[in-house]
Amino acid sequence: MSAKDLQHPIKRARGLGSAQSGVGHWWTQRLTAIALVVLGLWFLATVLRLAHADYETARTLVGKPWNAILLIAFVVIMFWHAVLGLQVVIEDYVHTRWKEVSLLVLVKFLAVLGALAGVLAVLRVALGA
Repeated sequence: MSAKDLQHPIKRARGLGSAQSGVGHWWTQRLTAIALVVLGLWFLATVLRLAHADYETARTLVGKPWNAILLIAFVVIMFWHAVLGLQVVIEDYVHTRWKEVSLLVLVKFLAVLGALAGVLAVLRVALGA
């Protein structure tokens, strides 16, 4: 008999699923979704303000610290949320282990690459490079 068998069932189950990670993934996906709604509304308003503006006006707007920070946050959270969602789909529907692992690594690699490219683009525009 192991020590785990002697624990109360509630203590054994509290906050932990079969993957031993609890609901952290679920909560993170929901929080990134909420952040994307807020940031998406801000982004939409910003894009609509720039609909007929020239590059210099757009650069000035993105060059303001809060706008650059919000734009970087939007890019990073968007890729983070995409990885979380694709991870669930891959884990649920890809049943060959090596294909699952390969796809998860590929998705994370492409997301990091995309996020870094997006952040670099925002910084280049914001800093006037």
